[in-house]
Amino acid sequence: MTAERDRATGCLEGLALGDALGMPTQSFSPEQIEQRYGELSDLVDAADDQPIAPRMGAGSVTDDTEQALLLARLLIDGGGHVDAAALADALIEWEDSMRARGSLDLLGPSTRGAIDQLRAGAPIGSTGAAGTTNGAAMRVAPVGIAVPLSDPETLMDVVRESCLLSHDTVQGIESAGLVAAAVSAGVGGASPREAVRRAISLVEDAPGRGHWTAHASVTARTRSALKGAEGRSDEELFAFIRSDVGTSLEATESIPAAFALVWHYADAPFAALLAAARMGGDTDTMGAIAGAILGASMGTTGFPRDQVSLVRRVSRIPIDEVVPGLLNLRDNH
Repeated sequence: MTAERDRATGCLEGLALGDALGMPTQSFSPEQIEQRYGELSDLVDAADDQPIAPRMGAGSVTDDTEQALLLARLLIDGGGHVDAAALADALIEWEDSMRARGSLDLLGPSTRGAIDQLRAGAPIGSTGAAGTTNGAAMRVAPVGIAVPLSDPETLMDVVRESCLLSHDTVQGIESAGLVAAAVSAGVGGASPREAVRRAISLVEDAPGRGHWTAHASVTARTRSALKGAEGRSDEELFAFIRSDVGTSLEATESIPAAFALVWHYADAPFAALLAAARMGGDTDTMGAIAGAILGASMGTTGFPRDQVSLVRRVSRIPIDEVVPGLLNLRDNH
């Protein structure tokens, strides 16, 4: 396996592992997480009262991983581009399959609202005008694998394509751009902290895209989160993120939180994912984003192989099927 393929594989493995670690804790408070799972140290089954994934088995992934792989296939089929109408169709089919399986893990609020508007006759281009949650960022990692950082304009154009349906706002595009750029930098050989720095610089320098909303800048809040995370102990970091950054599904909170975890745990990637799982709030998405960035930089050796193998076995995720196609797109640039 080439170094580039190892890092691309590590990206998607890290995404899936962070997602699966956060699956049983998502939407719980830190106190509820500790009551149900104690000192979380590996993959566990979801509790009976898990509000989104009750009784799901250890190693099960959520919408973060499934939608990322869905986007990967659309990118490959689209020759490196994302067709918003095809994304809508694929997401509707995915949600129908989830309902058939009895899952409560369905489309997020921005994507759900966009598809409802689309079905009511609204044109794509207007359906994502209010989407400021983290749905675009959670599934965008394949764009970072497919497009090298040396082509920033194309990278942000494809990010915009992936956001157009549901998150075509300044915040939606900033958040997805940060994740895609950090992943692209990592796949290209950058260390975790260097990948984060390069991602922030790229998004700050990119021309403005997307509809204006009254929310804060995701990039500015990410810079502030990194500054606030510097020099803190683990427990001080947890308290800082919970009180000053936030862990909700809003892009202005969960993306800076995930980047702060990458920054703090740049040399301890599995600890970053466990921290995300214990944080409370949108734990699976913070874990998935942190895992994708750390895995892109560190490759398949970044996380415990027994944990990754359990996720691969339980969730049957086709990582090895999409990585060659994504890297072929990258090579063509």
